[in-house]
Amino acid sequence: MPFAVGLTGGIGSGKTTVAELFAELGAGVVDTDVIARALTGAGQTAVGEIARRFGPQYVTADGALDRARMRKLAFEDARAKRDLESILHPLIRREAERQVANSTAPYVILVVPLLFESGAYQKLVRRVLVVDSDQETRVERVRRRNNLPREEILAIMASQVGQAERLRRADDVIRNDGDLAALEAQVAALHRKYLDLAAES
Repeated sequence: MPFAVGLTGGIGSGKTTVAELFAELGAGVVDTDVIARALTGAGQTAVGEIARRFGPQYVTADGALDRARMRKLAFEDARAKRDLESILHPLIRREAERQVANSTAPYVILVVPLLFESGAYQKLVRRVLVVDSDQETRVERVRRRNNLPREEILAIMASQVGQAERLRRADDVIRNDGDLAALEAQVAALHRKYLDLAAES
């Protein structure tokens, strides 16, 4: 199994940007959000299971998961959230394991937004990298990207592991305050470190 680093951080911290910078330097990137979107696309097996459990109203006309409607339900109903996770999480993990195992890159960045919350990926990764950003910056990023109201963004944040706990459990931290040059420098330094660690392992 290739040397894998788990990349995580709160919503709006900039995980995707950081992962893209690592990819540009030659790291392999496996993103569980990308896998989840693929598994819930038109005609995918997971969509049929979701429709059976939750009803056809949670599937769009073209046969994909209605993400906005499902996100709302999962936030309002803890049992629905658990049921959705019981369908999706094993499929996502299996595909993530497959992609990591098949990577030919010197090391792999495995992007898992809920790395600490799920606990399912700890055995796959050798180190944990947390992308950190202050709350107001994160709120503004999510508001611009997803067009969500502030209250909903704060509710999502409240449902995730807190910032202090994430930092306590991190092996490495990247600070993302919107300065791209500073971000690139941090990624480049960690890239060299991960190349060395992968070679040693």
